[in-house]
Amino acid sequence: MALSDQLTQLAARAKELEDRAAAAKTKKKADLEQDVKDARNSAQAQADSLHKHAQDNKDKLSAWWDKLEREWNQQMESIRKAFDKDRAKHDLKKAQRAAESADEDASFAIDYAYAAIEEAEYAVLDAELAHMEADELAAAPAS
Repeated sequence: MALSDQLTQLAARAKELEDRAAAAKTKKKADLEQDVKDARNSAQAQADSLHKHAQDNKDKLSAWWDKLEREWNQQMESIRKAFDKDRAKHDLKKAQRAAESADEDASFAIDYAYAAIEEAEYAVLDAELAHMEADELAAAPAS
């Protein structure tokens, strides 16, 4: 898939998230619980797909991308376990603290995604520059 197609897909997915987050405020609890389950499954499927892509292209990707992908999966599993543990509590004060913590986690996840987009911009532009430089070298007279 071309980089421009990936960027278009990313923008559409961000808009979809924005719409779903706004709609979540008016949903019934059971419907929102299903949405949370579906989102978690989708996130896991995306993580699995990313892992497969990293494994299939291990010899092409920079070693630090491979390391980041593995560390990301470990962190996400740890965070999901903590979410599940917090959700299982039935004390009002603990539930309120868990909700506030979930807000902070969601906010940080958005900040993290924004930073990832900034890094993606750098990577896309750097890839284009690398292609341009390779083309210039290919067009240069042999010495």
